[in-house]
Amino acid sequence: MVGRNLLLFYATFIFVAVCQSISAANKVCNQQELMALTTFKSGIHSDTSGRLAKWLGHDCCSWEGVVCNNRTGRVAELRLPGFLSTNEFILQTQMKGHLSPSLMLLTSLEVLDLGGLITLAGTIPPSIGTSLPMLRKLFLYGNSLSGVLPESIGKLTKLEELHLHENYFSGSLPWSLGRLNGLHKLLLYSNQFSGPIPKSVAELKNLQMLDLHNNSLTGQIPENIGALHALEQLDISDNLLNGKLPLSLSNLTSISVLYLDTNMLDGEITFPHSSAQMPSLAFLRLHDNRLTGRIPSSIGNLVSLQRFSLANNHLQGPIPNTIGNLMEVTEMYLNGNQLSGLIPKTIGRLSRLLALSISNNLIEGSLPHEMSSLQNLQTLDLSFNRLNLSTIPKWLPQMPSLCRIYLARSGIHGQFPELLKSTSSPILELDLSFNNLTGPIPSWVGTLSQLYSLNLSRNSLTSTIPNSITNLQDLGILDLHSNKLSGSVDRVFDIKTRFDEGSLKYIDLSYNYFYGPIKGIGVGAQNKIELLSLSHNSLTGGLPVSVGALSSMRSLDLSFNKFGGEIPSGFLKLRELRELDLSNNLLVGRIPSGKPLSSFPKSCFVGNKGLCGKPLNPCNV
Repeated sequence: MVGRNLLLFYATFIFVAVCQSISAANKVCNQQELMALTTFKSGIHSDTSGRLAKWLGHDCCSWEGVVCNNRTGRVAELRLPGFLSTNEFILQTQMKGHLSPSLMLLTSLEVLDLGGLITLAGTIPPSIGTSLPMLRKLFLYGNSLSGVLPESIGKLTKLEELHLHENYFSGSLPWSLGRLNGLHKLLLYSNQFSGPIPKSVAELKNLQMLDLHNNSLTGQIPENIGALHALEQLDISDNLLNGKLPLSLSNLTSISVLYLDTNMLDGEITFPHSSAQMPSLAFLRLHDNRLTGRIPSSIGNLVSLQRFSLANNHLQGPIPNTIGNLMEVTEMYLNGNQLSGLIPKTIGRLSRLLALSISNNLIEGSLPHEMSSLQNLQTLDLSFNRLNLSTIPKWLPQMPSLCRIYLARSGIHGQFPELLKSTSSPILELDLSFNNLTGPIPSWVGTLSQLYSLNLSRNSLTSTIPNSITNLQDLGILDLHSNKLSGSVDRVFDIKTRFDEGSLKYIDLSYNYFYGPIKGIGVGAQNKIELLSLSHNSLTGGLPVSVGALSSMRSLDLSFNKFGGEIPSGFLKLRELRELDLSNNLLVGRIPSGKPLSSFPKSCFVGNKGLCGKPLNPCNV
């Protein structure tokens, strides 16, 4: 008897559920929700995706982007993201208009996705927390929304993801954020939020990702931030935060990404306290702060680190030997501190290291031979320390992956290092500036066929620029200023290029003994030049007319030469020009009238006795 009653109960339950489903399927769209959606549509003036144009009739559940609950027939999801993906490509679409408060009438809404529509403006309605109690996911990122984040946001107790990044939201972060107990992702970066990070954020026990970077947040990092044991990614970089690093950071047991850089944080690095803490930390950024003290030896406990930067702080003392324990690290940036002592030999253990920068410190001595074991190292920057290398170590050019070498002010002297003629890996960037190199630039420099950046400035190099420099087809940066070079500069402007508009962007040949006229600058072949400095030489002839065709030029310094004749009128075509100095030459005639020349002060033209016109004295009629 009991079995028959139970069977009857289940049959009745299934019958009712089926009837409700059929009823919902045949049901006309809820009138309140229909009105809400049509009002939203009327607030959009342009929809490049064409989706809203298909919103016709009264059955809103069949409209593209609208998903209704099969049982109740109520709108459960509104998905109209800006990025549309197909099997072949991803399409970026836009909606221009305002976010209508009418969407607050969709009281059964669980997912609202209007992310990445770029020009969607408006504010988040203050009543969102009470109007949309079922909301689980809110995506409004990548728009032009503004205003404050409503206090009622804390009433969305079912919310799992909140993505409001890349908008123009402002004001303080509401304390009520701490009530969103089910929140997994909180992304508010690239807005204009100000004020402190609410301490209540530490109550979000299920939070896995917190990203507040690129705002104007002030105050200290909440001391209880370490209570977020589920947190995997924390990014509060690029704000105005100050104070010390919270001791509780070591308690972030799930953390893998920790970005605290570009703030005003001070004090010492306090984590980790033991080897068991922060076992998954792979990416650490503390650069561009005001941190002091030493690099703690306990940093060697962060054995999962892959990339970390402590650059541009006030750290002192030696680089700890325990740095050699970071066997997974691929990039390490310690530049811009006051680190002293020797480079530890244990650094040779970092077999996966790709980039190492220790520049702008107080490091002394020579390079440990153990560094030759860094078989994967591609970039090495040791510039501006107290190294006294005398010459480049024999093993350095034989490192199989090394292609970017920065050894400015490293105590290198004598002839240009012959060791660089044949390297295991093609050199892409080479900086030997601020040393005491003498003699000529060797002709074999032209065989460095993949060289993009060459900086030999502030040495004592003599003779002329070798003809072979024209073979450097990929050269983008050439800095030879402050040497004793002489002869013509024409070879530089004869550099062949594999690109139609050239690759050279930066040329500085100032403070040398170059002389003679400039035959011409190959327009088209050198059209990418943004900076050209030939000042403090003995160049003669007229100003090259072809300079006026260098449309990308932003900085032009031809001062302290012997250029004569008039300023070509073509210089008025340099619309991107921001810096100009033609002073102390032999120029004559009227300064061509109009921008950009008229925008520069007298100091840019003085010392040319025959020159007149604005901004100098008027020309005699």
